[in-house]
Amino acid sequence: MITVKNLSFSYGSKKVLNDINLEIKGGNIYGLLGENGVGKTTLLTLLCGLKKPKTGTIDTDGRDPFDRTPSLLAEQFYLPDEVAPVHNTTIQFGKEHGKLWPTFDYDKFLTILKEFEVDPDQLMDSMSAGQLKKTWISFALACNARHYFMDEPTNGLDIPSKSQFRKAITKYTSEESAIIISTHQVRDLEEIIDPIIILDKEAVLLNASLQTISQKLYFDYGTALHPESLYLEQTPSGAIQVYPNTTGEESKVNLEALFNAVHSHKDVVKALFQ
Repeated sequence: MITVKNLSFSYGSKKVLNDINLEIKGGNIYGLLGENGVGKTTLLTLLCGLKKPKTGTIDTDGRDPFDRTPSLLAEQFYLPDEVAPVHNTTIQFGKEHGKLWPTFDYDKFLTILKEFEVDPDQLMDSMSAGQLKKTWISFALACNARHYFMDEPTNGLDIPSKSQFRKAITKYTSEESAIIISTHQVRDLEEIIDPIIILDKEAVLLNASLQTISQKLYFDYGTALHPESLYLEQTPSGAIQVYPNTTGEESKVNLEALFNAVHSHKDVVKALFQ
């Protein structure tokens, strides 16, 4: 488990994260949502130990990620938004760099590459952006890491590849893995991410499972307008509305509507989920 307590970080005088508290548990694919500039990438790099908190602590299974101990590095993988176009063939890259992860599975690497329709003999620095991203995703999943930190993994992928990614992330990760995916493309990932973390400027607005969200908020897809709506979006067939769930009735969570409702009524939502 990853425990974040009173975490703060700034770039010079610009504060990005302030007094952040989080628990990241294994067996979940967390969706990290937030507007541009609120610190999603910064949080991911702090969690994997590439940056050091200004104040507060991060505990990953009893270890500080900034210590960069080999034992912890071997259990985690950080996939940035922009991946490196290495001057090497995919197959040779896997053979050489897979040695850094004791749990790396070379056959699994080749299997995922095949599912992504990536040529393992092609030079990585001659690939399109989408093919290169799929190569790195395949390598990451073949590492069989315990903790994954992925920053906009579907950026650059075409529609079929996004579907392949959803299948791969659920098929090729352990049930014990903790996976955090930062994304703006919520429609790409809404079928697999749960719980949901919504990050605001310097704060966490929400960290809850879809089940809890559905218990606290009702997502109405009908035509009758509700007087307590926190968010309303007109659609060709009616409207999507989000309002406090006072009846206990279940509804399907719409992540875009959830995000907009949370940002429009921060204090109301915080009070609901306390």
